[in-house]
Amino acid sequence: MICLNHFLVLGSCLFCIGLYGLLTADNTVRALMCLELLFNAVNINLLAFSSFLDTAESRGELFVLFVITIAAAEAAIGLSIVLAIHRARGSSQLSFLSLLRW
Repeated sequence: MICLNHFLVLGSCLFCIGLYGLLTADNTVRALMCLELLFNAVNINLLAFSSFLDTAESRGELFVLFVITIAAAEAAIGLSIVLAIHRARGSSQLSFLSLLRW
């Protein structure tokens, strides 16, 4: 029998892995992947709470759809910025993000 704790442990493990990877990332693509892990951990927690605590309505599923939409937009914009920096400098290191400042 799967209970709420299993989903919360999975979500917290994914969140911790994503946060650690985001804080230690030196590559921009790795940072974006870790940010996606953070979003997916939040999605797992939202779905778990929605299915275990609010079985009559589907509020959690709607929030998950919003988070997935925002994550897709973030990935598209982030990867386009990474591609522009890589074309300009030949590397996708996070130290080159200071190029975006005026």
